[in-house]
Amino acid sequence: MKLILAFWLSALVTQAADLPGWKLVWSDEFDHPGAPDPAKWDCEKGLIRNDEKQFYTDKRRENARVEDGKLIIEAKKEPMGGGQFTSASLISRTHGEWTYGRIEVRAKLPAARGTWPAIWMLPADFGKVPWPRCGEIDIMEHVGHEPGLIHGTLHSETFNHIKNTQRSATLPLPTASSGFHTYSMDWSAERIVMHVDGKTYATFDHKPGDTEAEWPFNKPFYLILNLAIGGSWGGQKGIAEAEFPQRMEVDYVRVYQKSVDGK
Repeated sequence: MKLILAFWLSALVTQAADLPGWKLVWSDEFDHPGAPDPAKWDCEKGLIRNDEKQFYTDKRRENARVEDGKLIIEAKKEPMGGGQFTSASLISRTHGEWTYGRIEVRAKLPAARGTWPAIWMLPADFGKVPWPRCGEIDIMEHVGHEPGLIHGTLHSETFNHIKNTQRSATLPLPTASSGFHTYSMDWSAERIVMHVDGKTYATFDHKPGDTEAEWPFNKPFYLILNLAIGGSWGGQKGIAEAEFPQRMEVDYVRVYQKSVDGK
C-alpha cells in the first residue's frame, strides 16, 4: 500500500516537470510545522470583502498553521474584530508573482453550509487598478450549500459577476471534502485552462479583438488561499454554525513556467 501511495505521489510531483520546457519556479510543500513560511506568504487581516462574516487574522496559529506536512486554514466560530468567525487568507503578493505558467494546488475542502474556500489570483497592480478592471482568476471556488461542485471563473471589466457576465465553468466533484484533489491552471497569453486531477473543466480563450477590458491577464498575478464564511455567495443559504470549526487543508502549492526558449 505504501509503495502504491509513493508511486502515486511521485507521479503528481512530476506531472508538470515531465512536460518539455516546464520548470518548477516556486513552491511550498509545507514541510516545516508552525506558522506559514513568511518568506512565501503574508496574511490579510480584517473584514475584507463580500459581506463575509469572518475576521481574517494575521499570524494566528489557531487559524493558519502547518502541521503533519499540510497547511491548515481553520475557521472558528468566535467573535473578533466585528466578525462572527475567525479564519485566514494567505497571499503570495511580493513573495510570488507570475505572468503565465502552471499553478497546482492539492487541497481538501470543508463541507459545512456557509463555508467558501477558494484558490485564486489577483494582479500585482490590484489597488492601483480598480476591480474588476484589474482582473481576477478563480482557479477553484466551492460553496458549502452546493457541496461537491467546483467553480472556475475569470473576472474582467467586461465579464464579471456584478454584471452577471463572468466567464465560468463548473465540475461535479463529490469527494471534494472527503479527499485531496489537485486543482490546477495552465495560463498563457492566448488561453487559460483549468483542471481537477488533470481533467480539464474550463477553457477560456483570448479572442481576437479582446482589449484589456476583456482580457487583463497578461501581467503578474499573485496567489491567494482562503477560507471565507458566509458572504454574498457563501452565505446565500445561511451558515451551519454547529458544524464549526471547519478546515481547508493544503498539501502543496507548485508553480511551473516555461523558459523563454522553450527548453
